Amino acid sequence: MEAFVSTEWLAARLDDPALRILDATVHLHPLPGGNMRAESGRADYLKGHIPGAVFADLVDDLSDPESRLRFTLPDAARFGAAMGALGVSNETAVVVYSTGTPHWAPRLWWMLKAFGHDRAAVLDGGWGKWKAEGRPTAAGNETPAPTVFEASRRPGYFVGREEVEAALADPGAVVLNSLSAEQHAGGGQHYGRPGRIAGSVNVPSAGLVDPATGALLPMAQVRQKFDEAGAVAAERVVTYCGGGIAASLGAMALHLLGQENVAVYDDSLQAWARDPSLPMETG
Repeated sequence: MEAFVSTEWLAARLDDPALRILDATVHLHPLPGGNMRAESGRADYLKGHIPGAVFADLVDDLSDPESRLRFTLPDAARFGAAMGALGVSNETAVVVYSTGTPHWAPRLWWMLKAFGHDRAAVLDGGWGKWKAEGRPTAAGNETPAPTVFEASRRPGYFVGREEVEAALADPGAVVLNSLSAEQHAGGGQHYGRPGRIAGSVNVPSAGLVDPATGALLPMAQVRQKFDEAGAVAAERVVTYCGGGIAASLGAMALHLLGQENVAVYDDSLQAWARDPSLPMETG
C-alpha cells in the first residue's frame, strides 16, 4: 500500500472485507507546570466516524501500562493482542486516520511498521477532510470479529536515550525536533525544562500539512524543509518531540523521502527534559 491514501481511494473501498479502518484520535490538554493530560478520542468516535472504522486506543490499549510516561511503546504481546482485538491480522490492509491533530495516525502507522506490519496507510487529511467533503459517516460502536496478529518487534524504529546520545556524537547523524519553532527556541508548552535537546535541529511536523485541509503538503515542499535541516542526506536521523507523537509524522515523512535510517525517540522530551544531567538549550 501507499503510505498515504486519499479520501477518494478510501471511499471506493468502504465495503472491502480485507480492509480495516482505525480511528486513532487522542486529545491533549495542557496542565499547569508544563504537563499534559491525554484524553482518548473514543467519545468523538462514538459521535461520528468513517463507516466500518473501529477505535484504536493509543492512550491505554496501545501504550505500556507499566511506564510512568505517556504513550510508551508497548511490548509485542500487548500490541499484538490489541491489534487482534481490533480485527487486524498480519494479512489485513489497514487505513488509519485521526481527528484534529494530524500526528496520531502516523504514530500508529509507525508502530505497525515497528511490529512488522507493512500493509498500512494513513488517510490524507483524516476525519476533517473526510467530513468536509460530505462523505458518509456512522455513529456508535463497531465491534469487529477478533483475529490473531503475531507482532514481532523490528529494531531501529523506536530508540531510547542512548541512541540519541550516540546520534548527537555522530557527525553523520541528525537529531530532529518535530515540535514548533517556538518550543524549539524555549517558548510555549514545555516538558519540565524549556527548549530543545542540545545540538538538535527543527522541522515542525505541524508545518508539513496544509492547514486548510490537514493533508500532507506536496512532497517537493516537504523535502525542502528536511533538506534545509540536513535530514534527507544524513546517514541517520532520530526524531523527537514531547512524547513521540509529532516525531512519528516527521519520521514517516522522511521515510517517504527515501531516508531509510530514521527512528523515533519514544520517550522524547517528557523523559529527556526531566533529567537534569541531559543537555538542553534555548534561543
